[in-house]
Amino acid sequence: MHIMRESTVHFEGLRVAAFESRRANEMAGFIEKHGGIPFVAPSMREVAIEHNQAAIDFANRLLTGEVDLFIATTGVGFRFLLRSIERHVKRELFLQTLSDITTLARGPKVVAAMREVDLTPSRRIPAPHTWREILAVIDTLPSALGQVVGVQEYGLSNASLTAGLEARGAHVLSVPVYQWDLPEDVGPLENNVSALCRGDIDVVLFTSARQVAHLALIAEKLGCSDELNRATQRIVIASVGPATSDAIQAQGWKVDLEPEHPKMGPLVAIAAARSKPILKQKQKPVTTATQLSSDAPPPDAWRDSPFMKACRLEPTDVTPVWLMRQAGRYMAEYRAVRKRVPFLELCKNPALCSEVMCTAVKRLGVDAAIIFSDLLPMLEPMGLELTYAPGDGPVIHNPIRTALDVDRVDELEDVSALAFVMETVKQTRQDLPPQLPLIGFAGAPFTLASYAIEGGASRNYLNTKTLMYSDPGAWRSLMERLARAITIYLNGQIANGAQAVQIFDSWAGCLAPEDYRNYVLPYVQQVISGLEPGVPVINFATGNPALLPLLADTEAAVIGVDWRTQLDHAWQTTGFNRAVQGNLEPAVLLTDVATIRKRAQHVLNQAGGRPGHIFNLGHGILQQTPVDHAIALVDAVHEFSSR
Repeated sequence: MHIMRESTVHFEGLRVAAFESRRANEMAGFIEKHGGIPFVAPSMREVAIEHNQAAIDFANRLLTGEVDLFIATTGVGFRFLLRSIERHVKRELFLQTLSDITTLARGPKVVAAMREVDLTPSRRIPAPHTWREILAVIDTLPSALGQVVGVQEYGLSNASLTAGLEARGAHVLSVPVYQWDLPEDVGPLENNVSALCRGDIDVVLFTSARQVAHLALIAEKLGCSDELNRATQRIVIASVGPATSDAIQAQGWKVDLEPEHPKMGPLVAIAAARSKPILKQKQKPVTTATQLSSDAPPPDAWRDSPFMKACRLEPTDVTPVWLMRQAGRYMAEYRAVRKRVPFLELCKNPALCSEVMCTAVKRLGVDAAIIFSDLLPMLEPMGLELTYAPGDGPVIHNPIRTALDVDRVDELEDVSALAFVMETVKQTRQDLPPQLPLIGFAGAPFTLASYAIEGGASRNYLNTKTLMYSDPGAWRSLMERLARAITIYLNGQIANGAQAVQIFDSWAGCLAPEDYRNYVLPYVQQVISGLEPGVPVINFATGNPALLPLLADTEAAVIGVDWRTQLDHAWQTTGFNRAVQGNLEPAVLLTDVATIRKRAQHVLNQAGGRPGHIFNLGHGILQQTPVDHAIALVDAVHEFSSR
């Protein structure tokens, strides 16, 4: 995360609209302080539900012992809850029963409201108080499996929180306590919407999901919905946090900025610092009539994303960037999930897989997502017994060592035994913004064979090479079986929503080029040629730059390059008739932001602005990497490559 000096954090006279209600004056002050012209119009008010049967039912279920955990999400909402039930249950008995179960308070205002009635929450949700932090706290408690969790809602349901709780096996009992309504005086809000539709606003700041809905509602009332949708393509849209971003994207609008901490101050600061270049880019002439008339991104909005264009060697406005292992142990949100869920179990839970990947994508601001899964679960339906040992990684308990062992490897006839991966693809595609491409992946035949033969990771691959050299027939049979399985597996991912796929040959670097050509390349070629036509394939092997010409001897659209060679040399080697991906040394992210920016610029300089460069690390993000450093890298790539 870049530390922005006061002098650089400046709107420079941009016209900034916001829709804050309770803190409208404070928001206007923030915008003025950062050099913007504020257009702040209250957009909503809280209205209690008159006869709240859902709250009454919740209170009765609590008193009869049916509720195990309660999440209070807002202070005003907690007070509304007490008001809704006081005529139907005894207040003292309700509070006493509530004190006997686990209660979570989302932020200091909730704690204050609970203290007003002498109630102390069991746990406080830490800043920035989003659904992600709620789930992280849930993961520190005993298993949520089978538990009934009451969630006091704040105006509308939080689908991400509900999905996360249900993915952990909980039964969610939603408790609405108030509704959002338009302000009594809608004149200022109508004026702001009209200004947006006329093109008189440069930046819009959203601090809640309901503001988005009310903005669209007023536009419909004024008969300017089409004008508003077109205006959102030309202005900078900044969202306070993930839930608000989801609402913006559901409306068909693109979120340009989201602060790391979902608060008003950081929102205004990041918008002030970064709106000018984004605005300049967005206000370039639109090139197609479809873009001018579309009210929302089409289902295949990803098709003209920077990532997909780069795969096709087409010019892009910015170099696309994503990071291998961008959802992993370096992120606190992921570690919180892993404390409760074993790795293999996580890989088989599509909702959690989507959650951890979408969390990473939103936080980093990358240009593509990759499904959260692992290389090895596809070996299980082929008859290999797989576990993940803490500290030791994957273990195959019945490894392949002889021709007879190869004979017991089952053919993968279809993807039915891997339905959880297909559902992960579907769920992740559904949860991602429509303009963001989703990458599927699989291990390459040699890497899967190495795991299956060695029984796990290896330093020298003696068993693998022994079988490869001593029994060519057994080796060919195993590799053909794996190649057929990988082809079926990747085509299944494509059919379920992946826009591109990557083949990981993590262990191929142990081979000499001649051995790779004879024992590996034919099977990689077989896989790639058998995939759905028109879907870009990234062919990535690490450890030996001498293999690059062989990686390019396939139909792959993109060649992945690790950090052991310069990108410009690699691209010359593979040929400029295909795209390249890479190739910053992952350890650079352990240094400091200045070094990260310098090294990112160096890689971009090697690419020379040539169409077809996808920025990535030379391998996966290291566990010790600070998240802010990964964000700084993505920001630097976008900043330096903007054209």
